[in-house]
Amino acid sequence: MRDDEGRARRFARQLRRQLTDAEVILWSRLRHWPLVKIRRQHPVGIYIADFACVAARLIIEVDGATHGSDAEIAHDLARTRYLEQRGWRVFRVTNDAIYKNLDDTLSAIASLLPPPPLRGPPPP
Repeated sequence: MRDDEGRARRFARQLRRQLTDAEVILWSRLRHWPLVKIRRQHPVGIYIADFACVAARLIIEVDGATHGSDAEIAHDLARTRYLEQRGWRVFRVTNDAIYKNLDDTLSAIASLLPPPPLRGPPPP
């Protein structure tokens, strides 16, 4: 493991104890989803994804007000490119969307996940 990745893993443990209000709300719903496992504060290379579904290679990033400056927009773009180059899809959602439209946000996330596996033919 590269040293940067080791630092990211240690920092991710800290971040799991310090979720933002929007992340707490979203996590309260994502953690109980059936058939798909979502992880919070999941290290991916040198970055830490707010939420990740490893099976679907989907990262969910929660963007607050600090993501509006030109510097932060450029950083987010570079981060997204880095993650996409490693085979991940990145879905960004704002704090405001979580606070005001949580059900729509969850529907959008669900639409990006694979359908549940088929369980075989129904009994005769």
